[in-house]
Amino acid sequence: MIYGIGNDIIEIDRISKAVFRTKNFLAKLFTEREIEYFKLKNMKAETIAGNFASKEAISKALGTGVKGFSLLEIEILRDDNGKPIVNLSENILKKFNLENAVVHVTISHNKTSAIAFAVIER
Repeated sequence: MIYGIGNDIIEIDRISKAVFRTKNFLAKLFTEREIEYFKLKNMKAETIAGNFASKEAISKALGTGVKGFSLLEIEILRDDNGKPIVNLSENILKKFNLENAVVHVTISHNKTSAIAFAVIER
């Protein structure tokens, strides 16, 4: 059963500027494992923007936006094929009764924008 759906689009340039102008920008929004993934991808702004859009899309699928939790509580990693893997914090799982949920995310980008679409099933 679908619990919620969400999408988000963001300008890659906006994220690029924030990364290089705002101290600790990455640490405020992304887990250490996400940051390690970004480093493997040479800190490409489109990769960072895709993860950010994914977190926003998931927050919309939760039905609240980012309220009552931090974006650090949503982790977007990749499997060996590059498919996004979503890890939610215990706080989110309990707050939204999603202990057995599956979160699907797709991410895409062009030269200027990154977009993500999320579906939460439980």
